[in-house]
Amino acid sequence: MNNIKALIIIIMSLISISCNENNVSSKKMNITAKEILGNNNYPAISYGGYRESSRDFQPSVEEIKEDLKILLAIGYRILRTYNVHFAHASNLLKAINELKIEDKNFEMYVMLGIWIDCKDAWTSNPDHGQEDIQKNTLEVNEAVRLANKYPEIVKILAVGNEAMVHWASSYFVEPKIILKWVKFLQELKSENKLNKDIWITSSDNFASWGGGDKSYHKKELNELINVVDYISVHTYPFHDTYYNPSFWTGVMVNEKTSNDNRIKNAMLRSSNYAIKQFESVKNYIKSIGITKPVHIGETGWASISSDYYGQNGTRAADEYKQYLYFNNMMEYGKKNNISIFYFSAFDEPWKDYNNPNGSENHFGLFTVEGKAKYVMWENVDNGLLKGIGRNNNEVLKTYSGERKNMMIDVLTPNKSNK
Repeated sequence: MNNIKALIIIIMSLISISCNENNVSSKKMNITAKEILGNNNYPAISYGGYRESSRDFQPSVEEIKEDLKILLAIGYRILRTYNVHFAHASNLLKAINELKIEDKNFEMYVMLGIWIDCKDAWTSNPDHGQEDIQKNTLEVNEAVRLANKYPEIVKILAVGNEAMVHWASSYFVEPKIILKWVKFLQELKSENKLNKDIWITSSDNFASWGGGDKSYHKKELNELINVVDYISVHTYPFHDTYYNPSFWTGVMVNEKTSNDNRIKNAMLRSSNYAIKQFESVKNYIKSIGITKPVHIGETGWASISSDYYGQNGTRAADEYKQYLYFNNMMEYGKKNNISIFYFSAFDEPWKDYNNPNGSENHFGLFTVEGKAKYVMWENVDNGLLKGIGRNNNEVLKTYSGERKNMMIDVLTPNKSNK
């Protein structure tokens, strides 16, 4: 009799464990954007897996799996992409799906980007009041297809990337274009043709969301703010060390302190500058009587620059300043339950293919070879990246892990040469 009782207890325990595992698995499948955005257990990052100087070379599913294992190991759970007209997005979703099959505990979600162009974009005479209807329709439809194919992975759709900001002069559109497509996607949700819990947004510069010049304050923008599920804001003090440098050098002449403290003070001003831009969007939304979640869709800091941000420019680019900015912004996000899609996971050499040392190629937390920049060294020290890496090479530190060598390339901030 005692043996029968013991056997029953064991069977019931196994059933309980199985049920708990199924509940966890079901929870992961059904988790929503509302639950993961602003949740410190789900850090976010922008991801491009491009390893070559041209996007003609799309990263394979296996290469993307390498990257996913790196990002998962250091805690990331939400990735942001930018378009679906290359194989990159579908390969990423396939890679995540395969890893989930291989390991039931693997957890990664995607903010799927939908690229939007104006009519005659990338020509000498773009028409910003009209859209490239054929291309944009294909882009939206493909994003919907992928979102419906992988509903347990795709939790957010972003219509346009910096698609409304006026300095994107080659392709930007008026808010009415973004509004049209956001409404279309929201209608699909209401018709059960798209997951009702998927969140729809557009990811754009702080000024485009009303936080800057009043020329952006249009009726269509206000309507857009009202129909998106949340606001995704971009802020880049790195670029403004050149284009709007007063915060960068404002009190530097009067700073009687060590070079290291000058650097730290400059980076604190930089993060405060980004936060101020972010808060300006929140203030604008409040001023028009709308309550809406607001998160940071992009912000980052380059580690190398042979252009405006290097030794002959503002001296903003290096791994130490990247480390300081990253930590400042992550602390702000955690304290305020704000998701920050940090830009970006890996360096991408296609962005400025004519200039290998151009800053646009070097925003990653990891180099294109897969080396951990200074901001990631602690993760290497803690063994989180042991046994994984790019091209089957284990993740190593830049500068062979010698901080003193890294600091040689760190320059005290300078005034812009603009």
